[in-house]
Amino acid sequence: MTILSRNNVRVSGHGQQPMVFAHGFGCDQVMWRFVSPAFEPDYQVVLFDYVGAGHSDLDAYDPQRYATLDGYARDVVDICEALDLRDVILVGHSVSSMIGLLAARTMSERISQLVMICPSPRYINDPPDYYGGFEQADIEGLLDMIERNQTGWTSQLAGMVASNPDRPELADELDASFCAMDPLVARRFAAATFLADNRSDLVDVSQPVLILQCTQDIVAPLAVGAYTHRHLSNSTLVQLDAFGHCPQLSHPKETIALMRDYLARSR
Repeated sequence: MTILSRNNVRVSGHGQQPMVFAHGFGCDQVMWRFVSPAFEPDYQVVLFDYVGAGHSDLDAYDPQRYATLDGYARDVVDICEALDLRDVILVGHSVSSMIGLLAARTMSERISQLVMICPSPRYINDPPDYYGGFEQADIEGLLDMIERNQTGWTSQLAGMVASNPDRPELADELDASFCAMDPLVARRFAAATFLADNRSDLVDVSQPVLILQCTQDIVAPLAVGAYTHRHLSNSTLVQLDAFGHCPQLSHPKETIALMRDYLARSR
């Protein structure tokens, strides 16, 4: 089994510079279908599924490796090394913003820029100086629900993440994606995601970073984007008009336009 088959890696595009898209918790590479094709004329586009997600090889899943975000960052590192990618623009959604950050710290010689869509270095509040959006009890309740009630947690979390009540198809798609995950894998990935604290990893990041923050996002509130921007010394914070936690699904044109504008200016 190769790394490329393990992670269901798909490479497309006509450009030289690689752009790697990393999906968030409970999702897979299909979530980029409205955004990634826009960059194929100018970049080498790389899509993949984390082990345990999408069409990855579930037999390769190691509970110890994927108990923390470092294991998922290792997937990103493995893919970049297997394809010998250089000068990579790593686009991470949600928890993959921090996974990408960990990967970039590991191999700064390969990853040159980061695009973080709705990032959060810490989902749990840590008063008085940090507001992440959730109390410890909220996260413990979610993890307990994942363990005991597969249907209940997927619909509840999907509605929270989508946050576009006038477009129920978004929540339905996320619900179906969450349901597709093996329950044990989902529980471990959720724990690795929502219990992580990556605030200290924001220090001394050499790569320039674009932070795309939605106007109203229950999962990663505005205060989280401001905190991340404040602690990433070489970052640019841009607020989208989009609502919810998945602008690549709900507002792909705006997401594409802001990414293109930033990348054009950064050249």
